[in-house]
Amino acid sequence: MTSATVLNYWRAGLPGVPDEVWRHPRLEVLLLPDNALAHLPARLGTLTALRTLDLGHNRLTSVPPELGDLTGLSDFLYLHDNRLASLPAELGRLTRLAYLNVGENRLTALPDTLGAMTGLVELRAQHNRLASLPASLGDLRSLRELWLRGNALTALPDSARNLSALRELELRENAFTAVPGALRGLPLLRRLDLRANRLCELPGWLAELPSLEKLDLRWNEVRDDDPTVMALRGRHCVVLR
Repeated sequence: MTSATVLNYWRAGLPGVPDEVWRHPRLEVLLLPDNALAHLPARLGTLTALRTLDLGHNRLTSVPPELGDLTGLSDFLYLHDNRLASLPAELGRLTRLAYLNVGENRLTALPDTLGAMTGLVELRAQHNRLASLPASLGDLRSLRELWLRGNALTALPDSARNLSALRELELRENAFTAVPGALRGLPLLRRLDLRANRLCELPGWLAELPSLEKLDLRWNEVRDDDPTVMALRGRHCVVLR
């Protein structure tokens, strides 16, 4: 029998990783979403041919540091909708990974090694308990999309000014009282979602962002006659009400 390269256990009612997985050392895609997984064996780190790993919608309270041994992960790593309070620093070894979703957990911080994941194109960390982000965020020079809705953020690290490839930034439902200055001059930023924060006024440089196509300011306290709002209205890219 030819060794499988894809195994799909979606909604299989599994309490743990099935034994069949270990019979396929060249496995490239392992899908285990919507099960009852509460624990991951360290042995998972031996599946070094994996390109995609989906562990979303389970009951995980932690992931083993051996996850960082999966250096072949180049496509997707889904850890969303679990019960994770922290992530191991070893995730920083996943330098080829393009997409990471750790949303809908209980994270109070992202590891300082995040910036080593230089292959990231999209990072989703929505609906956690993040009050700050690591300074290493700015090392993600390939990052195009960053989703941070529903956290407790009041600022972005100054290093975010280095996210020169960033196109989409969702900061909805946080605690910003000012637009982060680190966004000034980002050349490719086209969508900025700041809904449901605590903004009262806007900096003038927002109107100078060269690629901005949509700025969503609903459920803030910014006035219709704010000079920056008026300037952006001329470009038809601001949503205020």
